Amino acid sequence: MGGRQETKRRPTLAEIKATWPPAVDVSTAATAFGMSRSKAYDLVARDEFPAKVAKYGGRIMVITESLVRALSVED
Repeated sequence: MGGRQETKRRPTLAEIKATWPPAVDVSTAATAFGMSRSKAYDLVARDEFPAKVAKYGGRIMVITESLVRALSVED
């Protein structure tokens, strides 16, 4: 453990389409774009996250379908 943060592997578009639920948390969505959690939350706060973000109660979620569309444009 020792204070080192484990790096998450970037999922493939095929993995996202096949296994992700309709909405994911911001940290999970950040891995798909290859960005840090803090960068993702910064973009969400500025309404600049590259996929559709929705608030459910106190949670911020990213719509997987919009994430797939955004990644499809990138590839």
